[in-house]
Parts: sequence; structure tokens; C-alpha cells
Amino acid sequence: MEKKPFFGPRKPSGPRPKPGQRQRPGQQSKDQHATNEAIRAREVRLVGDNVEPGIYPLQKALRIARDQELDLVEISAVADPPVCRVLDYQKYLYQQKKKQKEQKQKATKVVVKEIRFGPQTDDHDYNFKLKHAQSFLKEGSKVKAYVFFRGRSILFKEQGEVLLLRFANDLEELGKVEQMPVLEGKRMTIMLSPLKPKAPKKEAPKADAPAEAPAAEENA
Repeated sequence: MEKKPFFGPRKPSGPRPKPGQRQRPGQQSKDQHATNEAIRAREVRLVGDNVEPGIYPLQKALRIARDQELDLVEISAVADPPVCRVLDYQKYLYQQKKKQKEQKQKATKVVVKEIRFGPQTDDHDYNFKLKHAQSFLKEGSKVKAYVFFRGRSILFKEQGEVLLLRFANDLEELGKVEQMPVLEGKRMTIMLSPLKPKAPKKEAPKADAPAEAPAAEENA
């Protein structure tokens, strides 16, 4: 039997908005807040500068915002009634992006450089790796140095600890010990973090040279 086509209303596809969330008709809003005509409440609690706080019908709140050439922004959709603020929304978004950019620039990415020793590392190899560690600390990276014990060389763990402490002592002007030597399995590890460069000392202002005493008048 042939099925007849169904011309009734279709159910909306996709996830429904959660209670308290509002969505612009016909599109998903990428903005953080609903603004102006996108606000769907009948009345709102109005806050902001140069406005009298209180509950207003939506149209009146929009008129107050327009009179100041500003936007009505829904800052708390879950409140009853929703809380709206009168402000310059584009300026607000710009300040938020600028603030996030500054925070991102301030966040420093921690880089850890590893240096491996043997329990019986000779002086030539030690000095070579010491120079590498110095350059790593100068560039702001942390240094994770470890002694790897292979087979029966674990018997020389005290010798490995002495080597790592010597390593930290030779780098004390560039880095501080963040973690003392710790034996984990076949590795004994020490962690060094770079020291912050010391600010140059300001020279004390030089005192003015004392004025020369006037020459004594010769007696006539």
C-alpha cells in the first residue's frame, strides 16, 4: 500500500534551548548576551549608569537605552525578571577582547629542558651539559637534570646525588632548586627554575658641590 505524503507541521529539529536560555529567531546567537530586540522577556529589571533601577516593560527599557544612544543588554537571563544593563555593547565586547588578549600575553608557557647524566660522567661531558643548562636558564626555561642508573650502576646512587647537587651549586647564580634529588625507579632527578633577573640598582643622586667660601678681604 502506497503511503500518502504528510503535509502537517514538522517538529523542530536539533536540541532545544535549556530553561532560562533564549535564542534569536532563525539563527544561533554567537554573542555572550542577548541585546535590544533579541531580548524576549516582557519586562526586565533595569540597572546601569544614568538609569533609575527598577522593573520596566521591555519597550520602555529599550526606549531608555535608545535615548542615551546605548544598548539594552541582558546580563542575567535566568533571573525573574531578567536583569538588563544599559551600556555600549560594542565597546564592552572590545574591552573584553582586549582584557583576554592581555591575560593571554601575561600567561607564560613553562618550558622544561631535560639533561641526562650517567653516574660516572666525566668532567668534559659534565661541563658541556652545564653550558647547555646555563643557556636554558637564561632563556627562561626550567631544567630537569637526572642521572640514569643502568643495571648494577644503581649501587652508585650516592655518587649520582653528589653529581646533581654539584650541578645545582654550579648554577646557583642562574637557577634555584625547585626539587631536591629524588630517586624514581632508575632515575634520580633534580629540578631547577630560572631566577628572575635583578633590577639594576638606581644610583643615588649626587649631592651638589658646596659653594666656595668667599675669599677673605685683605686688610688695607
